[in-house]
Amino acid sequence: MDVLELVKSFDFAAKKHRDQRRKDPERTPYINHPIGVANILCQEGGITDVEVLQAAALHDTVEDTDTTIEEIEKYFGKSVRSIVAEVTDDKSLPKQERKRLQVVNAPHKSKQAKLVKLADKLYNLRDLNRVTPEGWTEERVHEYFKWASKVIAGLRGTNQALEDEIDVLFKNRGINL
Repeated sequence: MDVLELVKSFDFAAKKHRDQRRKDPERTPYINHPIGVANILCQEGGITDVEVLQAAALHDTVEDTDTTIEEIEKYFGKSVRSIVAEVTDDKSLPKQERKRLQVVNAPHKSKQAKLVKLADKLYNLRDLNRVTPEGWTEERVHEYFKWASKVIAGLRGTNQALEDEIDVLFKNRGINL
């Protein structure tokens, strides 16, 4: 049953993100991102909690598609809904305020939400290390790394394996921890 629930989450996310692309020069299908976040949690973080992996698959659906938080609860239950809600930014707020709130709120998230956030940041930082997104400067990439380090400071103590991987990226970018 757990495998079925996980596959349903990936199917739902794939349908919701079907027309979206990442901002890299290759215009990678967006669904690669939530799948990659779940993979990081499972492969590198040793996470087997199906609800955390479901939330990883669904983590951008409310923020970036027409999905409602009520839909997440209807199809995936209250626990997955709660995790997804914790990692979803309020898009009605200005971008700088959303970024500020991620830093302020990170220490107060549930462990499950912190895991999804850590893997999400690790995926994004690796992607930025690999290639600069269309329309971004090197300075903007560096600023993202600096901001991400502040968010991650509030997530520390959640999963050492993921934190160690993130620390390598920060060290290579000259970000002091």
